[in-house]
Amino acid sequence: MFDRYKAGDQAILVHVDLDDEVAKEDLDELKLLASSAGVESLAVITASRAKPDPKFFVGSGKAEEIQQAVVALEANVVIFNHALSPSQEKNVEALVKCRVLDRTTLILDIFAQRARTHEGNLQVELAQLKHISTRLVRGWTHLERQKGGIGLRGPGETQLETDRRLIRGRIKNIERRLEKVEKQRDQGRRARKRSDTPTISLVGYTNAGKSTLFNRLTESEVYAADQLFATLDPTLRKIKLDEVGDAILADTVGFIRHLPHDLVAAFKATLQETRDADVQLHVIDAADDRRAENIDAVSKVLEEIEADDVPQILVYNKIDQLEDVKPHIDRDDEGNVIRVWLSAQTGEGCELLFDALSERLARQMVEYKLAIPQAEQQWRGVLYQLDCIQQESYSEIGDWLVDVKMQSEDWNRLNKTHQNQLEKFIIH
Repeated sequence: MFDRYKAGDQAILVHVDLDDEVAKEDLDELKLLASSAGVESLAVITASRAKPDPKFFVGSGKAEEIQQAVVALEANVVIFNHALSPSQEKNVEALVKCRVLDRTTLILDIFAQRARTHEGNLQVELAQLKHISTRLVRGWTHLERQKGGIGLRGPGETQLETDRRLIRGRIKNIERRLEKVEKQRDQGRRARKRSDTPTISLVGYTNAGKSTLFNRLTESEVYAADQLFATLDPTLRKIKLDEVGDAILADTVGFIRHLPHDLVAAFKATLQETRDADVQLHVIDAADDRRAENIDAVSKVLEEIEADDVPQILVYNKIDQLEDVKPHIDRDDEGNVIRVWLSAQTGEGCELLFDALSERLARQMVEYKLAIPQAEQQWRGVLYQLDCIQQESYSEIGDWLVDVKMQSEDWNRLNKTHQNQLEKFIIH
């Protein structure tokens, strides 16, 4: 057993090129992750393997090379760009005599640093506890025996079992608290639905520029930085769109390749904003050479959280970093907006995005002229509550003449609830 370092800020990075395309990771992304976590990278050790070594993930020779680099450079943490099994992590740690982190633990650490709200902290802690619970064997081998001493004799339990029991209890407690948060979010979403306010959700690969775009569109000052996972807690702001009126824009956590499943599960309440949106703006870093892979990674996470059927507009951001690309809109064969090219940093093309959103959401609106008799005046309260009245007057016989504009799903819901009574008031 060795003394564990409480924290590591000088690291040896380890990257392995594997034959399996699905398991491949990006070395540049590891450097960005380490930098975002506040870690100084002293050296990068790379290797190529057909498949991971069961003992060290890398081969025994490469493991010795890592150990020598740790000693020579006085590093206090080794970070692997891959998911390690508990035994692999334990074996490497025993060899290099310092803390060993895998990609998942590094991402969790960044999330822990970034969480600002009570909900965000709970979600990160839940993900960390679920991850830690699979690795409790590490570092506790010296305590793998029955407790002894006055007041502790008898059946007892091992230190490991105590920790597992405490972690299980804490996980259940956090899950109960997050359920309450989720119910509160549901109430907010239902209120927005009732008020006929469409929701637009920003999604995209981490560091694609979502928060910068959010600030540009809403004239807000949400924290935005050139680092991975700058935004964790969802932020909602109101924007105005021509032909539509008020809409809610939601900025959400960025996605990444092989996003740890426990994180996706923990952030379920946050990601619900993405599932319930009327339109998703999929923000893409147009200047990134790996943009096609990033788009695919985001699509996989959207599929995992069952948000892949929400209408989507692709927003190609950072065109200021490209040559000969001007702000423009791409359309499909039917004339529908599919892509908007802009720069959130300079503001070029942002007005095109407003136009695209107005166009897309206006198609989901319906407009009718209604003549409602005096005997049916209970409809006044219903329509005023929806805030859908554009113009009103009275006919010579006292009918209430009203122009309404609302989301098609609200119109359909009203008709369904009232046995299609609204249909008979339409002036054709």
